[in-house]
Amino acid sequence: MSRLMSDLRTELHGAGSYFGHVFSHLQKDLRLEWRSRDSVVGMLFFTLLVVVVFSLAFDPTAAVSRQIAGGILWIALLFASFTALNQSWTREQRNRVLEAQRMSPAPASALFLGKALANLLFVTFVELVLAPFFIVFYNLHALGQGWLLAAILPLGTWALVCNGTFFAAMGLRTRNRELMLPLIMVPISVPALLGMMLSTTAVLTGESDPTLWIRLLAAYNIAFTTVCLLLFDTVLGAE
Repeated sequence: MSRLMSDLRTELHGAGSYFGHVFSHLQKDLRLEWRSRDSVVGMLFFTLLVVVVFSLAFDPTAAVSRQIAGGILWIALLFASFTALNQSWTREQRNRVLEAQRMSPAPASALFLGKALANLLFVTFVELVLAPFFIVFYNLHALGQGWLLAAILPLGTWALVCNGTFFAAMGLRTRNRELMLPLIMVPISVPALLGMMLSTTAVLTGESDPTLWIRLLAAYNIAFTTVCLLLFDTVLGAE
């Protein structure tokens, strides 16, 4: 019994130490972004520009607006996140954090998870600022179960930032890393993008049940988060 309790305490201590590393990386990224605000401001500018340009280019009816708004939202967030994801790793390279992480006994996956959570918070903040503009410019209101957006938005956002953080780190040492990220990420994210756009459209139009697409997003996130956590040590150690 005493040995079992000792093993349990060891496991709990290990878990606490791991999440302590994750929190340290998350706190560092939040502090750096608060000082510079480069990523958030860049994403906000791009997404707002997309919203305004599309609203000026088209004059859709209310029904058509509900059909296209989900696609415009997620495509704008996808392309806006590319620069921010690349920039988040450029900071680490500039300050030689990656070399220090290699020599550190801390698990490499903690660095990935902390940075992915920071990117999740940045993109979520952009979504919250963007939501009123979408409602005003496209005259939107959900005809379906609007409360399901509380599940669709975080699941879709995590699908973007999890893959984006991983592939941005993978392409960090390439010559054209700004080009490599969309070339790798977009094809692999097609199932998630379909789930995001079709589930959002289903909620806005009320014409179909978005549950299937939400389940697809959840399964996609579980699978790719596991793969990214397991393989990030290899990516970090690659020359």
